Amino acid sequence: MTAPTRGTGTRTDRHQVVVVGGGPVGMALALELGRRGTSCAVVERRLTPQAIPKGQNLTQRTLEHFYNWGCVEELRAARVLPPGYPIGGVVAYGDLMSEYWHAPPGREAVGAYYFQKNERLPQCATETVLRARARELPAVTTLFGWSVVGVGQDERGTRVEIVADGDPGERRSLEADYVVGCDGARSMVREQMGIDRARADFDQRMVLAVFRSRALHEGLARFPERTTYRVLHPDLKGYWRFFGRVDVGEGWFFHAPVPADASVERLDVRGLLEAAAGFPFTCELDYVGLWDLRVEVARVYRNGRAFIAGDACHSHPPYGGYGLNSGIEDAVNLGWKLAAVLEGWGGEHLLDSYSEERQPIFAETGREVIAAGMERDRAFLERYRPDRDLAEFEQAWATQMANADTGPQWYEPHYEGSSIVSGPPGSRCGVRGEHSFAARPGHHLAPQRLSDGRDVFEALGPGFTLLAFGADGAAAAGFERDAASLGLPLEVLRDRYGRTAYESRLILVRPDQYVAWVGDGAPEDPNRLLRQVAGTRPAG
Repeated sequence: MTAPTRGTGTRTDRHQVVVVGGGPVGMALALELGRRGTSCAVVERRLTPQAIPKGQNLTQRTLEHFYNWGCVEELRAARVLPPGYPIGGVVAYGDLMSEYWHAPPGREAVGAYYFQKNERLPQCATETVLRARARELPAVTTLFGWSVVGVGQDERGTRVEIVADGDPGERRSLEADYVVGCDGARSMVREQMGIDRARADFDQRMVLAVFRSRALHEGLARFPERTTYRVLHPDLKGYWRFFGRVDVGEGWFFHAPVPADASVERLDVRGLLEAAAGFPFTCELDYVGLWDLRVEVARVYRNGRAFIAGDACHSHPPYGGYGLNSGIEDAVNLGWKLAAVLEGWGGEHLLDSYSEERQPIFAETGREVIAAGMERDRAFLERYRPDRDLAEFEQAWATQMANADTGPQWYEPHYEGSSIVSGPPGSRCGVRGEHSFAARPGHHLAPQRLSDGRDVFEALGPGFTLLAFGADGAAAAGFERDAASLGLPLEVLRDRYGRTAYESRLILVRPDQYVAWVGDGAPEDPNRLLRQVAGTRPAG
């Protein structure tokens, strides 16, 4: 539904959830709630998405969400790159004309473990698709052109005060059961709800330049087709200079470290561009801005009836597309849990599990992927130099690049240690794992062809799904009976295929396509298990 016509004075509207911030994470949460029939309002001051080409890489997992939201084809149609254009990067030493360069595998290396292929397009195009889909969902109210001026909560619910941009006299109060701050790194919701963040500051200023140059495109013809080009230079202390394509042939963005006292007016941006490229080229600058390189992660993602998601929880350098994809996964994880509680079958502990599952994922991403990667590059650049010992440098370069090849394989966020998952004893939630077709509690379910020709992802229900591959019929019937008694939405999918690949006869899949439990026969107490995964009782 669209926003009501603006009038004068103050009015109060009621929703189940108010989402503060209508960027990609806020709109993703609205779609996740809206497709489940949960009434929500999205408040966003920007009438249209920002045209700055940030947050471009979308993983296979993120595209699975667009499939579930019913707009994956619309997203692919909005891409700027030609269909099939390789999504990956080049890493070079010194500059892009160096003889030392490597093109490591990207996310395509793990593509077989997901139902959708990855995609690349500017964030503004992604937001446009999300906004268009939201207009089609009756449960979603969008309030673009409004700003939040206050957020509060008590034991009964939340209240969000908003004003119309350009007309401060036009005010509204939005009452809801819950409020979610998807309002960026300077989140008002996070601040007013008293949620603090741990911060790792690298004391490094960075520049972002958006420009157009066909000459750069032609100058990089020596490389296989790629979308990003990263330069490691001994003077940069492990920080990157890198180019990213917006389109093929002309559009680019560029990040690089600059002095702490740098200003847009005094910065020699063209000199930085040519130093990274290794050759002079003509270009037309469209945008130049400065930002500080740091990693910040909230200690918890919930305070009472208030939650945060996306950049309000975690912010980091724009390396690897972790921020946008992690934020969308935040939205999906929280969305189904809020809907479950509001529908009456999810328990309070289910809401606690949002922070329990998602906070360690990004804390570990920031610490062991982003920060550790910069430290590793810094150590390499300080230790090895071709002008000091060429043979030693070349051997170390080969080893460094071989290690980079394995990166996509071990980055596998999972919830093994979650209290609403029947995972291995002593396990924890984290990002280091193994991509596997075997169904494992706490891990993402891999795709699998069914006997009727469909993929299992085309057959999963919006609630829980029990995959039953040749198991005792009584076991599946027991799950159905206990789920019905608890009011828990459960679909049972019986099929003769799947047991060999998944290595289990029975697999309980959550609404977010993560595995909650596996077994070859019925658990000792199915009712107890279902209450655990629904958050109506803690594990143990």
